[in-house]
Amino acid sequence: MKQFVVIGCGRFGSSVAKTLCKLGYDVLAIDKDPDKVQEISEYVTHSVQADAVDEKALKTLGIRNFDVAIVTIGSDVQASIMGTLIAKELGVKKVISKAQNELHGKVLYKIGANKVIFPERDIGIRVAHNLVSSNILDVIEFAPDYTIIEVAAKEEWEDKSLKDLQLPKIYGVSVMAIKTGEDVNISPYAEDIIKRGDTLIVIGDNVSLKKLEEKENDKK
Repeated sequence: MKQFVVIGCGRFGSSVAKTLCKLGYDVLAIDKDPDKVQEISEYVTHSVQADAVDEKALKTLGIRNFDVAIVTIGSDVQASIMGTLIAKELGVKKVISKAQNELHGKVLYKIGANKVIFPERDIGIRVAHNLVSSNILDVIEFAPDYTIIEVAAKEEWEDKSLKDLQLPKIYGVSVMAIKTGEDVNISPYAEDIIKRGDTLIVIGDNVSLKKLEEKENDKK
C-alpha cells in the first residue's frame, strides 16, 4: 500500500490528506503551525509539527520511506521550493507540488518535481467552462493546448450514432467514453447510439472545444 506525506496543511493540503486517509492510505501530515497539526491529527495516520525548509527534521521523520510527497504550501513560495527540493534530495520517489502561478511551476519542475498542480487555476477553468455552457459538466486540462471535458448529451444528439453525429468532422473533437447512468462505455464504436441523459467524455484542442461551447450558447 502506498504511503503519502503531505507537507503543508492549509485548506488544500488538509483536503488532500483527509481524502487519502479516507481511501485507506497511510498519511503523514506535516505543518509548522501547531494549530493546523492539531486540527488534522484526528483525520490522518500521523501528524507532526515541522518546518518544510528544515532538512534535518524531514530526514528524521523518514520521509524518504514514503512513496509520494505532496508539497501543498501556498503562500510561502520559498518554503514550497525548498520543501520540494528537500523531498527529492531525501529520495522520495514521487513529489507533487502545488504552484501559485506558471513561473512558480516552472521552478518546481526545474528542481525535480514530478508533477505540478495549479488548484486555483484549474478550479477557475472549470468554473469558466460551466458558466459559458450549461452542457459542460466538468473540465480537465490534459495538456497546455488540449482538454478533456464531460458534456451532457444535447437533445439533437439523442438516438443518433457517433457516426451520424460526426463530432470529429464538425467540432474537431473525439469521444473517449459514454456514460449511461452508472455504466461507462470506454472507447465506444462509431455505431454506438447516444441516449437521453447520456454523458460524453470528449477530448480536443482548446480551439475546437471552444467551438463546441459556442455552438451550444448560440441556441440559448
